[in-house]
Amino acid sequence: MAKQLVGTVKFQVPGGQATPAPPVGTALGRFGINLGQFVQQFNEKTKEQQGLRVPVVVRVFNDRSFEMQTKSPAAVDLLKQAAGIAKGSGNVPREKVGTVTRAQVDEIVKKKMHDLNARDLEHARRLIAGTARSMGLDIVD
Repeated sequence: MAKQLVGTVKFQVPGGQATPAPPVGTALGRFGINLGQFVQQFNEKTKEQQGLRVPVVVRVFNDRSFEMQTKSPAAVDLLKQAAGIAKGSGNVPREKVGTVTRAQVDEIVKKKMHDLNARDLEHARRLIAGTARSMGLDIVD
């Protein structure tokens, strides 16, 4: 008998810091999978991305097995790390909270390119730059 897909769940968890508590427990508990096994696999796979929110897609099958696919960390987290800030601006047009260089934006684009909905590098650069501007970051040369 072949495995049948029961459900697909998407959520974000800090890299290397997953626990069976929410959001992992609430998202996966209803499928009856082994949460300890998921947490162990996720933490092992994302240990080098400590503190960054890592999106994950989990496919659950009828025999309570699962497949896990991790994506690159959120662009907001990578930009905050590059700018050295704790959070974005609360009033974007009037309050700027930091700066990032074009080189830092290009580095983030390289990390995220396979997860972005962009047709080429220039389009991906504009996506990341727009995210930076909406956070209150200036982009300098």
